[in-house]
Amino acid sequence: MNLNFTETLSLAKKFKEKFKGFKQGEVAVCPSTLALCEVAKILKGSKVGLGAQNVFWEESGAYTGEVSPEMLAQVGCRYVILGHSERRKYLSENYEIINKKLRTVIKNEKLIPIICIGESWEERKTDRRDFVLVEQLEQALSGVEVFGDQRIIIAYEPIWAIGTGTAIEPAEAEYAHKIIKLALNDIVSMRVVSKNFSVIYGGSISSKNVKSFADLEGMDGLLVGGASLKADEFLKIAKEITK
Repeated sequence: MNLNFTETLSLAKKFKEKFKGFKQGEVAVCPSTLALCEVAKILKGSKVGLGAQNVFWEESGAYTGEVSPEMLAQVGCRYVILGHSERRKYLSENYEIINKKLRTVIKNEKLIPIICIGESWEERKTDRRDFVLVEQLEQALSGVEVFGDQRIIIAYEPIWAIGTGTAIEPAEAEYAHKIIKLALNDIVSMRVVSKNFSVIYGGSISSKNVKSFADLEGMDGLLVGGASLKADEFLKIAKEITK
């Protein structure tokens, strides 16, 4: 809700222009649900993919105000964020709900889920981060079977770093990603993790600190927040992480 409808469309047009010729990797933006259809039209044929910020856990039915995975796929979404920390904080979204959403999303081969996990400041202070990350992964992936080429992205976003302007130390992010990869190996097997999973970082990323994260072991990409509201800044980050 940082941008209104008109501002969102304007930014989408800037993205389309700025990312002309961009071939180094995958880039996508996730505008508000209201703007998805129009942004899809603007970005059509560009190097920038489209994602949604949320989805419901049923494929259809009488669920007023909700949006199904199929609806997202029909408007051109390739990605969908599940369980962003702000939804967990303000809307009481827990990992039982995230698990239900994931089970429904992976039935749609057109969508790639981005599952958000991460510890609070209190959990970090009490040295519970590793336990929290493993527990979140176990709950989110409980009973989920990954087949074929289905991709799942895990976004590690420490809650205490989001929107603060202070990113986690790169070495600490690298360690957290190792914990995540090890936990995933136990949950779904090393072979499936290698083929079907990616692990990315999100939390106060900017063009000033992105270089510190770009070459970390186990870092497959970034979930960019506030910095993505400026086209030039977002392009700088994308270029650096995909070098």
